[in-house]
Amino acid sequence: MNIAVASGKGGTGKSMVAANLAFSLSVAESVALVDCDVEEPNLHLFFPEDQPEVSPVSILVPDVDPDRCTLCGECARFCAFGALVAARDRVLFFPLHCHSCGGCMVACPAGAIRETLRQIGTVTERSISPNLLLVTGTLNEGEVLGVKVIREAKGRAGAERWVIFDASPGTSCPVVETLEGVDFCILVTESTPFGLHDLALAYDVTLQKGIPSGVVVNRSDGKDEVVHRFCNENNIPVLAVIPFERKIAEIQGSGDLIARRDPAWKDRFCAIGRACRSLMEEGA
Repeated sequence: MNIAVASGKGGTGKSMVAANLAFSLSVAESVALVDCDVEEPNLHLFFPEDQPEVSPVSILVPDVDPDRCTLCGECARFCAFGALVAARDRVLFFPLHCHSCGGCMVACPAGAIRETLRQIGTVTERSISPNLLLVTGTLNEGEVLGVKVIREAKGRAGAERWVIFDASPGTSCPVVETLEGVDFCILVTESTPFGLHDLALAYDVTLQKGIPSGVVVNRSDGKDEVVHRFCNENNIPVLAVIPFERKIAEIQGSGDLIARRDPAWKDRFCAIGRACRSLMEEGA
C-alpha cells in the first residue's frame, strides 16, 4: 500500500509522523520510506547509516554546436521557458530555465543541437533494517526541478508491502508529484488558525486528485474543536491525536522516535497504518 504523508504548511510534524509510521510497520512487514521533501530532506536524521548508496539524478539539456548553428533562432522561438536566446553571434543557454523537453533539438532545422546530461540532484538509499529501506531525494542547491528528483526517488521504492512517501510542505507541484499513484494520504495538522487554513488547502488537493485521506492532529493542546469540526463537516476521519507533551518533544529533539522508545506508540502508529488500509479498501 502506498501512503503519502502531507501537510499544508511546514512545521506540523509531518516527517515525524512518516518516520514513526514506517518504523512501526517495519517491525513486522517490509516498508520503504521515501523522503520526497527534496529541498530539505530530514528523515535520515532519524535513521543514521554510515554506508548509503548514492546515485546521481540528471536531466538532458541542449548543447548547441556553433559550427553547425545558423543562428536562425528557431530553438529560442520554440522554448517557452526562455532557456535559449539567439544572440548576434551565438545561442545563449540558461540551464536553470530548461525543463528538459527536448523540443529545441527537434525544432532546429540545421541539426545543430544535441542533448547532454546535467546533474540536478541525488537519490540516496539506506538499508535501515531487513524490513526498512530509506530512500532520500536531494535537489542540488540552486536547482528548481524538484519534481524530477521526486520522480526518481519514488521509482526506487520498489514493491514493498508498505511504501510511505513524506511529501514537502504546501500544495505546490512537488506535493502533487508525490501524490501521484498513492492509495491514501495522511494530512498532518496542528490546532492553530494557520494549521486549519492550510489543512483545508491540502485536503482540497487530495479531493482534486481523488485520493482518500485522514487527519493526524499533532501537538494537541486539547483545544482541537475547530479541527474536529472541519473534519466532521467534510467526512474526514481523524486517525490520531498526538498530545503536546514535554516527553515527546525531548525524544524528538534528541533525534529519536517515540515509536522506538515506547511500545505503546509503536502500536498506535501500526493502528494508523491499518486504518489507512481499511479506509482505502472501503472507498475502492
